Amino acid sequence: MILDDILARTRADLVARKAKKPLAEVEKGLPRGPSARSLAKALRPGAPGERVTCIAEFKRKSPSAGWIREGGKAPEVARLYAAAGASALSVLTDEPFFGGSLDDLMAAHAATSLPVMRKDFIVDAYQLAEARAAGADAALLIVAALSDGEISALLAVGQLYGLELLVEAHDAAEVQRAVRLGAEVIGINNRDLRTFTLDRELAIRLRPEIPADRVVVAESGIRDAADVARLRAAGVDAMLVGETLMRAEDPGATLRTLLAAP
Repeated sequence: MILDDILARTRADLVARKAKKPLAEVEKGLPRGPSARSLAKALRPGAPGERVTCIAEFKRKSPSAGWIREGGKAPEVARLYAAAGASALSVLTDEPFFGGSLDDLMAAHAATSLPVMRKDFIVDAYQLAEARAAGADAALLIVAALSDGEISALLAVGQLYGLELLVEAHDAAEVQRAVRLGAEVIGINNRDLRTFTLDRELAIRLRPEIPADRVVVAESGIRDAADVARLRAAGVDAMLVGETLMRAEDPGATLRTLLAAP
């Protein structure tokens, strides 16, 4: 399975990074206290259901799509997203499978005042320390990649480091785990990371499984204003959009069109 391959490579790379720079050394450079750029507040600025906000994503390629925007520059794209009305940014930092890096995250964070989320395959507290040291305000946890104990521990580490965590699920059982473990921002990924197949209605079907006090983010397969209108009608708070924007000739104009959906 693709997810297993990515996780195996991630763990192997972690061994090398930890040997080069131990956790204690990374922690020395961490900002104190919670980030001033709150992901949750940015994604739900008004009453629930008022509008669908957007986490606009920077990624150059993916295992399912190949190259999407080869040579794309994170600060340039981040500024286009911010000017078009994005509420937050997501930056892929996995290099082998997605062509990203922590340098991309740092550059995007410096280019705008939006909350920036590290999107990667987080399996260890070390990666959260790396994220915060690079300027991240938030990071992604994938339920399918972690046990309940690991998720709980990483949520606690995120709080310690001042990072908000978006906990991503792909089916009803995973949503229930995210809710039970106390995730405040819950993503529903329409793409199955085990097979990379896409079910564009999944987030809409699973939305009722999440309490109203949590922030709900629909991920993957959001292509046009009609998709956004359906999410809003279902009570989804936010959407994470990457490929649709990164493939566009003008990512900012495409984002404006999505955000103008009724």
